[in-house]
Amino acid sequence: MTERLRWGILATGGIAHAFTNDLKLNGFDVRAVGSRTQESADAFASTFDIPTAYGSYEQLAADPEVDVIYVSTPHPFHIEGASLALAGGKHVLVEKPFTINATEARRLADLAASKGLLILEAMWTRYLPHMVRIREIIAEGTLGELRTLIADHTQKLPDDPTHRVNALELGGGALLDLGIYPISFAWDVFGAPATIQATATFKETGADSQVATIFGYDEPRVALTTSVSDARGPDTASLIGTEARIDIDSVWYTPTTFRVIAHDGTVLEEYRSEVNGRGMQYQAAAVERLVGEGNLGGDILPIEETVAIMGTLDAIREQIGLRYPGE
Repeated sequence: MTERLRWGILATGGIAHAFTNDLKLNGFDVRAVGSRTQESADAFASTFDIPTAYGSYEQLAADPEVDVIYVSTPHPFHIEGASLALAGGKHVLVEKPFTINATEARRLADLAASKGLLILEAMWTRYLPHMVRIREIIAEGTLGELRTLIADHTQKLPDDPTHRVNALELGGGALLDLGIYPISFAWDVFGAPATIQATATFKETGADSQVATIFGYDEPRVALTTSVSDARGPDTASLIGTEARIDIDSVWYTPTTFRVIAHDGTVLEEYRSEVNGRGMQYQAAAVERLVGEGNLGGDILPIEETVAIMGTLDAIREQIGLRYPGE
């Protein structure tokens, strides 16, 4: 058994609530929370029965009773929160997208390595049971030679220009908030793209409202992704091979069902996820396992792959003309 780590939660927004709820449901040790205000920290601690609440991130990072910190601030502030945690000698799980750009991602990866600490991107989909099974099916050769990946992440999110998904100063836009899911999925299955084509439309705030990408590879493969923040689509994904395909049902990046279908239409396998909670506990379990093993590079989503994925997002943003304040 891996020794349980003591978790701290940095920031108290919606995603922190979802993550902490899954930790508590599944027996993880949550010791402390830090917020920009004591009032917010106290309310969060009361909700989840957390022993210690801090009115600053610095206090959380300095807490000797915390081993690992989950950073869930808006995207532009990931680097600040993660750097604080690393400076305090804590392992770090950083909410996706890891940072605003690859330069920041490289800085965090190098800082963690210099301190002998683990840092991972909280791309929770990678760790879900149905994704684990999909990777097994691919490795078994059931699909034959992989040819095509198709995935969308399309949501009807608030139109309020001050909402984080619409505000450039908060890293807003469909690409970083939603597109990270299908793009990380393409990386997981096909690896680094050899070519990238992207197009986008924008809101009045300057944030991208939809982004479509086509990735080409050295092998005869293509990945197609669509991300939309102002219209709800099917939220499904397919992997197509020469012998069979996998159709992942809505919502494909959460615990869900899929079918393996042969080229003649025969259903070879049907899979249904059985998950306690939302499923965010699996990434936390991976953090604890990796720390216990002394594997600071990661495996299901290595930190070097996270840095490279941020580079892919940078290349897409360059094509569509999207820059964030301060870049």
